[in-house]
Amino acid sequence: MTGPVNFRAGFRPVRRDKLIQERVHDTYKARGKLPEPTVCPDCNAVHHKGRWQWLPRPEQAYQQACPACHRIRDRFPAGYVTLSGSFLGLHRDEILNLVRRHGEREASGHPLERIIAVEPHNGGMLVTTTGIHLARSLGEALESAYQGRLEFHYNDAQNLLRVDWQRGEGSRD
Repeated sequence: MTGPVNFRAGFRPVRRDKLIQERVHDTYKARGKLPEPTVCPDCNAVHHKGRWQWLPRPEQAYQQACPACHRIRDRFPAGYVTLSGSFLGLHRDEILNLVRRHGEREASGHPLERIIAVEPHNGGMLVTTTGIHLARSLGEALESAYQGRLEFHYNDAQNLLRVDWQRGEGSRD
C-alpha cells in the first residue's frame, strides 16, 4: 500500500481509466481515420499506419491533401520565426542557408513539418512553417549556430508558436 497522495503545487495522480478529450481543436488534423493507403495529391506523402510518411506512391490509393499542403494552400502557418538584428544584415545569406538546410532536413523525415515561406519583414526576415516543431527547432538551430537572443511565444488556444531570434553585431545576445 502506498502512502498518502500529496496534492501540493497542483500535481494530481494520472488516471489511466479516464477518456482524455483533445484540448486544442486543430482544423488541419483529420477528424477520423483515413483509408489505407491515402496519398496527398500535392506532395505525394503517403498516410500509412496512422501517420504521414515519405513512401513510394501506391496504386489505387485514396487521395486527400495532407495537413501541411492544406496549410500551405490556405496560407495559414502554425509557426512564425522572426529573424532580426544587425548581425542578420551582415550574414543574411549564411543564415538563410542554415534555415533552408534545416527545413529540408526536417521535412525529409517529417512530411508535416515544412517551411511555407521565407520573406522580408520589418527590416528582418520572417520564416513561416506548417508545424510548431519546425519553428522551435529552427530557433534552436539559429541560437546554437550564432548565439543571440531567442524567445518562444506559444498560443495554446490556436496551437501556434511564434519564435523571435535576434542578434546585434558583436554581441552574444
